[in-house]
Amino acid sequence: MKHYKKNTGIILLAAGSSSRMGRSKQLLEIDGEQLLQRAVQTAHQTEAETIIVVLGANEMTHRKIVDHSIVEVTFNPEWEKGMGSSLKKGLSYLLETAPQTEAALIMVCDQPLLTSAHLAKLINRAAANTSGIIASYYSDGPGVPVLFKKEFFKSLLSIADQEGAKSILQKNKNAITTIEFPGGETDLDTWSDYEKFISTKSF
Repeated sequence: MKHYKKNTGIILLAAGSSSRMGRSKQLLEIDGEQLLQRAVQTAHQTEAETIIVVLGANEMTHRKIVDHSIVEVTFNPEWEKGMGSSLKKGLSYLLETAPQTEAALIMVCDQPLLTSAHLAKLINRAAANTSGIIASYYSDGPGVPVLFKKEFFKSLLSIADQEGAKSILQKNKNAITTIEFPGGETDLDTWSDYEKFISTKSF
C-alpha cells in the first residue's frame, strides 16, 4: 500500500481575477481571516508534505498574505487563459518540487465550508481504495476538492487551458470514488453570495 498521506501534494488554485465578484475574493474575510489565508491553513492542517499555491491576478497583494513558511508559491503568467492553465502550472511545479508525489489534491479557496478533516478523508481514502480519483460529492455530482493519483497526471497536464479538473472527471466516471462534502456547493462567486453566506453563518 502506498503512503498517500506522505506523498500527496496539495495544489491550491488562487490565480483568478474574481471578475464576477468585482473584487478579489481571495481577500474576503470570514471569521477575521481572508479566504486565501483560510484555505492555506486548511491545507496545512492535513499535514501534507507539499502544498503549492498558484497565484495569478493581483499576485503581489496575494503573495503578501500567504504564509511562505508552510507553502510553496508559483505564479502563472497565463492565468487569464483559464483554470486549466493554472492547474497545469501547479501540477508541473509540484512534480518539479516533489518528484516522489503519488497523488495531487486539487482545491480552490472559495469554498468557505471546506475543512482539513474533509481533505484528510480524501487522502486517507486514496490509501484504502484502488480508484484513481477520489472526489468530493455535492450537488448531485463529483467536484473539488478532488484527488488524482499518479496515473492521471499526464491527462491533467494535457487539459485545455480553459478547462478545469471537471473535464477529467466527466471522462473517467468509472475511476471515481466519492466522499460526501456537506456544504461543498457553497462557493463565493459573487458579492451577493458572500453577503448571503455572512448573514446566515453562525459565528
